[in-house]
Amino acid sequence: MIKTYENYSIKNQTTFKIGGSIKKAAFPDSIKDLVTLLKSKEYDMVLGGCSNVLFSSGQIDKKIIFTNNIKDFSVEGNKVHVSCGTRGALVSKSCMDNCLTGFEFMIGFPGTFGGMIYMNASAHNQSISDYFKSASVYDTDTDEVIVLQKNDMDFGYRKSVIQKKNYIVLEAEFELISGEKSKIEEIMHRNIEFRKTRQPSLTYGNAGSIFKNPENDSAGRLLDLCEMKGQTEGGAKVFENHANFIINYNNAESLDVLTLMYKMYSKVREKYTIELKPEIKYIGNKGTQEYRLWEIMTEENIQMIQK
Repeated sequence: MIKTYENYSIKNQTTFKIGGSIKKAAFPDSIKDLVTLLKSKEYDMVLGGCSNVLFSSGQIDKKIIFTNNIKDFSVEGNKVHVSCGTRGALVSKSCMDNCLTGFEFMIGFPGTFGGMIYMNASAHNQSISDYFKSASVYDTDTDEVIVLQKNDMDFGYRKSVIQKKNYIVLEAEFELISGEKSKIEEIMHRNIEFRKTRQPSLTYGNAGSIFKNPENDSAGRLLDLCEMKGQTEGGAKVFENHANFIINYNNAESLDVLTLMYKMYSKVREKYTIELKPEIKYIGNKGTQEYRLWEIMTEENIQMIQK
């Protein structure tokens, strides 16, 4: 029996700890159940760890499937097989125990593999695409499960073919490289320490990097030069140690976050004529003040690309 909930409160489902209620939530326990839900055509979207998502604090007219309970994975030799809802940090530790290198970068990631493949997650000069072999995805246009090889994925900075097609990642296979456990552990420790000093703890709700890095530059650097560190809007604050993070330090509402994002976006645009692109995803209802702020930040970026 697939667990479903009507008028589901989304706040504690996200790392931002922000959000109202959605029309319906479903939590399948297996890929088979996930495919069954997708075939029903009842749901609007599929999400995993919600680690880079901002939900509106109001009522959201969406039916959403969450893959958190689909978390099987296995390590056989150099091959790693993962289901879409598996947490990156868990697999990273297992790979270390099996003397496999390539997943050290995800030791501190709160996200799941479905989302990490979707956005080609990366850090510390490693990315999800480096050792990717293949993925089984559900094509919502044809209602078929198909297999994509690495050449099919169109991986790039924070992008993959999954964003362009109506595909849902079900499971994936990677082939890592053998390494020395002590060296792998050392890299992971260094990555954890970096996160501790440069990125906010999840004690304060946050959704990771707010904006993508522009080509040959850093969003954090530009925002720092615009003196955005420590700036607040309601219960939302730009993190003091890294200007490309917003923390929920005092029961922030979604409008607080979007208003602060727009201030950050506008400062960089005015000073450097660079339009930052949001890395997080916003889920809310059209026609609201929040949605209009989001449209400004995203539509202007689209126009810039098309020129």
